[in-house]
Amino acid sequence: MTYLQEIISSPSTFSFFKALHIIGFVSWFAALFYLPRLFIYHTEAMDMEEPKRTILMEQMGIMQRRLYTIIMTPALFITFIGGFTMLYLRGWTWWTFNIWMHWKFGLVLLLVGYHHYSKGIMKRLEKGEKVMTSTQFRLYNEVTTLFLVAIVLLAVFKNRLDFIYALAGLILFGIALGLGVKWYKKIREGVDK
Repeated sequence: MTYLQEIISSPSTFSFFKALHIIGFVSWFAALFYLPRLFIYHTEAMDMEEPKRTILMEQMGIMQRRLYTIIMTPALFITFIGGFTMLYLRGWTWWTFNIWMHWKFGLVLLLVGYHHYSKGIMKRLEKGEKVMTSTQFRLYNEVTTLFLVAIVLLAVFKNRLDFIYALAGLILFGIALGLGVKWYKKIREGVDK
């Protein structure tokens, strides 16, 4: 075995890429959680009086672009580099027999779609379009939460029957999030009066 093969097959190499993957997805999710908050503030700024409206909309646009290009997209790539390297190190046989990983990968691909859809929203907001109401953006923000919970549950429970119970819990959690947003809206409207 060559020196390079020893390094590649070393448990510490796998651990390095696992750590890289975790750092990447924590950063990616942090940005995925924050970007819709900026969309909320941007949308609420559209209803303000001038000059506050223009100043806040410009600032939100700058913050969104920087978050997307400097943090969110690089974190996506770091997540994929760590994840694909771990898959490579595990080998094709491991991938074939671990069906939970196929589901996880499917969810991650949907999350990449969410990532790119958010870029489209960002561009439309920059043009001054009202894409959604602030309440709709609050619900949109919770989509990331559902992805996070589902992906973590898959990684923890893998092929066990417990995953079915966890999935049922995820559905209930999603319903609770939706009700929470509606409840928060009612409280907020009461305070604003």
